[in-house]
Amino acid sequence: MPAAPVSKAVRRREEIIQSATELFDKQGFFNTSLDDVAQAIGLKREALYYYFKNRTELLLAIIEPQAIDLIAGLKDIVSSNLPSEEKLQRAMENHLDRFDRHCLEMTITLRDGIMGSSDPVQTSMTRVWKTYEKLWTALIKDGQASGQFQNIGDPKMIAFGILGMCNWLARWYKPDKDVSIEQLTDTYFKLVSQGLSQHTFNTSAAAAMVQAAPAPKPTPTSTKAPRKTARSR
Repeated sequence: MPAAPVSKAVRRREEIIQSATELFDKQGFFNTSLDDVAQAIGLKREALYYYFKNRTELLLAIIEPQAIDLIAGLKDIVSSNLPSEEKLQRAMENHLDRFDRHCLEMTITLRDGIMGSSDPVQTSMTRVWKTYEKLWTALIKDGQASGQFQNIGDPKMIAFGILGMCNWLARWYKPDKDVSIEQLTDTYFKLVSQGLSQHTFNTSAAAAMVQAAPAPKPTPTSTKAPRKTARSR
């Protein structure tokens, strides 16, 4: 059966969300009014109230779907039977890939301190991000417990460090830049899993070579009787 046609109201709502997303990204949430959004799509401000009661409700319509998708993707990864290192790589891909496909939404979510912009935003998004942080912490903790990750510190602290590095993309990344998300993900994953120290890399490589090298052959034991010397005769 053919898909049901999208109603005019649904199309208009999506148009409002898209326009607000672009304005919030360009001007910042605090510097964008409902009048700005209405003017951008050729509506009167009063007409916006049919779709959104206020600017905060419009903001949540932009950022909540991405946060919910992030959690769903990470839950699947954490609950899988993959090795911890592969879980880590996929978790970073799940996070960073959204900067490519939903860059504006992710930028608005993570930039300009909007988490504390109003009580509804704070209440809704704090609950979502707490769940996301717990999943990341569990991923690191499980890897340490299995011996696949080094126990170099508190799992929550490590998880926050990785998320902080990834979230900083909101400050500088643009999808039209020469560096792709795939390249960034690969670089960030190597940075986390291997570190920067050449000594660390060489030590790991040497350990791998030792494990792969064949065991040395035992030295044959001589069965000949010792020769007598002139003194012992």
